[in-house]
Amino acid sequence: MIVQLKRSASQKDYDTIVKYLEDRGLSVKDVRSDHVIVFGVIGDISGTDPRDLYAFEAVENVTRVSTPFKRASRAFHPEDTIIHVTPNVAIGNTLFTVIAGPCSIESEKQLDASAKTVKEAGGHILRGGAFKPRTSPYSFQGLGVEGLKLLRKTADKYGLAAVSEIPSADLVEVFEEYVDIIQVGARNMQNFHLLKALSTASKPIMLKRGLSATIEEWLMAAEYIMAGGNQNVILCERGIRTFEKYTRNTLDISAVLAVQELSHLPVIVDPSHAAGRWNMIEKLSHASLAVGASGLMVEIHPDPANALSDGAQSLKFDTFASLMDTITALSSSFGKRLS
Repeated sequence: MIVQLKRSASQKDYDTIVKYLEDRGLSVKDVRSDHVIVFGVIGDISGTDPRDLYAFEAVENVTRVSTPFKRASRAFHPEDTIIHVTPNVAIGNTLFTVIAGPCSIESEKQLDASAKTVKEAGGHILRGGAFKPRTSPYSFQGLGVEGLKLLRKTADKYGLAAVSEIPSADLVEVFEEYVDIIQVGARNMQNFHLLKALSTASKPIMLKRGLSATIEEWLMAAEYIMAGGNQNVILCERGIRTFEKYTRNTLDISAVLAVQELSHLPVIVDPSHAAGRWNMIEKLSHASLAVGASGLMVEIHPDPANALSDGAQSLKFDTFASLMDTITALSSSFGKRLS
């Protein structure tokens, strides 16, 4: 439920209404702006008739929110949320932020070369997998904590922010120490134990869409994180599983538009995991920019043919640099600017 007060409402009016709601077991989230006093009412409102609030003279309007995701809903928070990752990097609204790096951190040399390329090409955030949840138990599983340490060291060297995927709740403190954004992978989107653990984390969370998740399920996963207090959630569309086998997944480009209608949270696109083919990434990136995504996450590698994971969907350094040139040239045409 969304409650808007009249311009003439006083702080005393506000406090009286909040107490009335809290006495009924409800909580209030204040989302006022400079021009209007608005707050969301969270909890089971089945026993409360929204019309009863009009008994308070200060109430201008009451709107029932039908969506199950209250905190993530645009009705609850009309303005776009901008996630401030570091003092120099933000994601959301008219900003277009580029995340790039190798699927897996293999060595200091490989990561350093990747970070140098990201920085020189105009990227903002270095990605690198340290814990790799692989389909096969015999595939490379990552360097673990040592990989996170390398990621932090290298990102700092080139003035980049850092993001990596967390596999389990017991590693939250470790990830908070070494990364600027904690990524929840597609397989963990509905790992509610992990989502609850991340709800009290101090770092922004990048939540990838599950393999077969609906948009509502995706936003409800975000709600788990936000309900515990962490409002800094970035959504990532990375393709969903369909009957089509030509590409690794099917990029749901319309999901970017749908999420923007339903939610105030920024949504970025991962064309690498969507296509699984390096030669499709550039044009899928253009499409992501055109529909208003807040950024990209792409995989790059100095030698894709010999990458320990996902070489087929990794861009060579010169191809990534070319992509960045194009994105920079096109961004203003779509009302965006590089972060």
